[in-house]
Amino acid sequence: MTVASSGRFRSRVARPDDKEEKDYVGFASLPSQLHRKSVKKGFDFTLMVAGESGLGKSTLVNSLFLTDLHKDRKLLNAEERIQQTVEITKHTVDIEEKGVKLKLTILDTPGFGDAVDNSECWRRVIDFIDQQFEQYFRDESGLNRKNIQDNRVHCCLYFIPPFGHGLRPVDIEFMKRLQEKVNVVPLIAKADTLTPAEVRRLKERLREEIDKLGIKIYQFPDCDSDEDEDFKRQDRELKESSPFAVIGSNTVVEARGQRVRGRLYPWGIVEVENPAHCDFVKLRTMLVRTHMHDLKDLTSDLHYENYRAQCIQNMTSMMSADKRVESPIPILPLATPSAEAEKLIQRKDEELRRMQQMLQKMQQQMHEQDL
Repeated sequence: MTVASSGRFRSRVARPDDKEEKDYVGFASLPSQLHRKSVKKGFDFTLMVAGESGLGKSTLVNSLFLTDLHKDRKLLNAEERIQQTVEITKHTVDIEEKGVKLKLTILDTPGFGDAVDNSECWRRVIDFIDQQFEQYFRDESGLNRKNIQDNRVHCCLYFIPPFGHGLRPVDIEFMKRLQEKVNVVPLIAKADTLTPAEVRRLKERLREEIDKLGIKIYQFPDCDSDEDEDFKRQDRELKESSPFAVIGSNTVVEARGQRVRGRLYPWGIVEVENPAHCDFVKLRTMLVRTHMHDLKDLTSDLHYENYRAQCIQNMTSMMSADKRVESPIPILPLATPSAEAEKLIQRKDEELRRMQQMLQKMQQQMHEQDL
């Protein structure tokens, strides 16, 4: 094969012994290039955990990522918990595994669901998520777009108490309020307090209520037809296990001659990583190994785009309203402005022109995406 050339490229004539390479261009190495670039840059992931106190949120996160994010945490007494309001605490840890770096940000919600009146306990969480969207929108619209830091919430693990007979009003309200903002993954906390039959009945009840109430939780994407059978089987098991019944533990115990992470009870040992005891391994597989990238893509392509479109619509409405406003009182001529005032007016006019150009560019991008 002869490669046409001009300027700095030179042609090459294939030799008889070059049979295997004569039809090889080289773009098959693109996945390797992307892999090297991604590994060098590293990954970031923001995970929010929500649920009332005592459901094992911190323990589960430590078990998932083999870290200790709350080693200096102070446990509040009953009097202090009464006065506490819903807060957002942020913990960031850098994890490296086989040369791959992950910047993990954990957002905890202490005080959620602990008050007598929990009618507005979701408000602080929604405000925080919107603040991250707003900051990303500002950075994306600015000049330094190359070094944008993504602090958007990619997933929210919502812990449902194991006692009771399904979803409580606070559970329904929280998931409905957040379903358009973030990927919600419901979990059954402290599954070791239930028998296997009780876990199955509770899962069925939760799935029925979620479908009946129209709550939009994170949906696993369908597998492609060319995927191998092991991946298809794994994906099918993950879908059938939702909502995951989980157990967390940072304690290492001995079971069957092996040291495993689990909980020691008078009647036996509950192993965290035993699929027969809980869905911890399935949750970790979904969250880390198979669907982390999909969670990030869904956050960017769906939740953030909805927020971005709403912002652009609001900006368009405000600018249209400003153009329609006319003063009923004639404006009298003022004194000649000073040179400093003229410069200030010019800067304001220039800033307004830049905002209009940015808005037109965003509208054009949205129009091209719709096409």
